[in-house]
Amino acid sequence: MIITTGGKAKSALRQRARNVGVELGIPYVDRNDQSIEKLLNQVHDGILVVLKDRFLFYCKGYDAPLFFHPNSSVFRMKRLMRGEYDPFIRIANLSKGKTILDCTLGWASDSIVASFVVGESGEVVGVEGSSTVSLLTRLGLSVYKSGDDEMVKAMQRIKVIEDHHLAVLKKTETNRFDVVYFDPMFEEAIVTSDGIAPLKKFAVYEPITEELIKEAKRVAKERVVLKDHWKSHRFEQFNFKVERRKTSLFHFGYIEV
Repeated sequence: MIITTGGKAKSALRQRARNVGVELGIPYVDRNDQSIEKLLNQVHDGILVVLKDRFLFYCKGYDAPLFFHPNSSVFRMKRLMRGEYDPFIRIANLSKGKTILDCTLGWASDSIVASFVVGESGEVVGVEGSSTVSLLTRLGLSVYKSGDDEMVKAMQRIKVIEDHHLAVLKKTETNRFDVVYFDPMFEEAIVTSDGIAPLKKFAVYEPITEELIKEAKRVAKERVVLKDHWKSHRFEQFNFKVERRKTSLFHFGYIEV
């Protein structure tokens, strides 16, 4: 992989790209008016492009770049600010000062909302098995710009871990987090937003197993929460209490520990 900038980048942005490259151990290449297509012919793993307020990832075989986007967390936080409720927050029983381990981070939409709710006195840790998604989410959370300072702060408080969720759970102490959360790839297809759909190309598809749930129950002090398709057998298989929502294609379930 290499790191570069947009085609007309100023010297400050080029220096920033060099600094990020040093931090990540990725060599910097100056664009010199070269196209992304030309640069892709020189690399194997892809190109990380540094822009003013986002990072783009290009790789062979895909027409469009992959990039972090907070998706539904933006309007969900606005609803919470108006005093409305959020189904995920309610099922997870989150409030100021609580802690949560998000085992399937993705673009961190739920973790951003959780971070906003638990505040500075709480803690949100996200685990992502895909090295590409983990990198883009971590970088994206650090540079995302918004007119709302609380949202930016919520994003920057999230700690991102690149690893497999079972491995992380096994080395996490008992009762470390109030909530352990799973949002696996649905077994049934759902038409998703443009921001979510590209994740399917890079996602790590890890099954929900008895061992995984056992470890989650050990690590959680209060609840293990699962988000899944309404047709999913996993709620019943692992004895989750389910809140069924008539207007939604997915439900939340929880195990009280």
